[in-house]
Amino acid sequence: MEKTLAGVNIEYLSAVFGAFDENIEIIEKECGVKIISRADMVSVTGEKSNVEHAENTLNSLFEIAKTRDVIDTQTVKYIISLSDQQSKENIAKALDQCICITFSGKPIKPKTISQKKYIDSINKNVVTFGVGPAGTGKTYLAVALAVNALKNKQLSKIVLTRPAVEAGESLGFLPGDLQNKVDPYLRPLYDALFDMLGPDTYQRYMEKGIIEIAPLAYMRGRTLENSFIILDEAQNTTIEQMKMFLTRFGFNSKIVVTGDVTQVDLPKGKTSGLIHALKILNNIDMIGIYKFDKRDIIRHELVQKIVDAYENTSKGR
Repeated sequence: MEKTLAGVNIEYLSAVFGAFDENIEIIEKECGVKIISRADMVSVTGEKSNVEHAENTLNSLFEIAKTRDVIDTQTVKYIISLSDQQSKENIAKALDQCICITFSGKPIKPKTISQKKYIDSINKNVVTFGVGPAGTGKTYLAVALAVNALKNKQLSKIVLTRPAVEAGESLGFLPGDLQNKVDPYLRPLYDALFDMLGPDTYQRYMEKGIIEIAPLAYMRGRTLENSFIILDEAQNTTIEQMKMFLTRFGFNSKIVVTGDVTQVDLPKGKTSGLIHALKILNNIDMIGIYKFDKRDIIRHELVQKIVDAYENTSKGR
């Protein structure tokens, strides 16, 4: 079967095809078709179901090309996995929501349908849990939304925290004072903020206390009002720590809790506060729980293969 997409906007062809036609090569391989471009026409040849799958993918990519300059291979593979389930209008609309502009001028947009739903959950609820494997953008998107709320004066403070749980290393062997010892645990949060605010604004906000980054233990006994509070690596909290954290917020505050329940580094016999919270808080108003899966991994494609390998091992395959 051959299907022709006529009247294709030449302006978007290069974005959809990618450098040296790498995007098209992926579609051909994954869908089992042959794709040829002639002027403003694109023809797809192959088995009927394969051609329809490729056509849906191409239509989705052309819609996305209208909203961005570059379409990377990860986006192509993600659209291939969804194009038989989602309409091109829904995909393009979902991926066209700019939530923040980085210091370098790059717009931060959701890259998957799941990221869009996660963003919507954070905007809608007072407390949102974002749970899933590494590379799904859980923490980065939460920080982006926090920075956006700060810039728009919706909130006056950002508080970022992590439990300082030792994953094979010992804090005692790290050089320096307490702050030096816990900084490695908080580095991903520093990096995300630096990316969005730039060095000068980042430093100024830190000095004024507008942004606070601290180990989870520093949260005890506090009430945080008018704040955007993010708890990262929450799978490494105990039940007591999670309860303590979730009762820290005051009026006009928002909490985002992120973690990966497959990466618990707590001592043997300790129950993860994140796993416990997901069980007991899933039916409470103003609390949202969003779970990512391996399809939502937006880091290097090798990350997804590594996640797959560990999943298969844990299942005894």
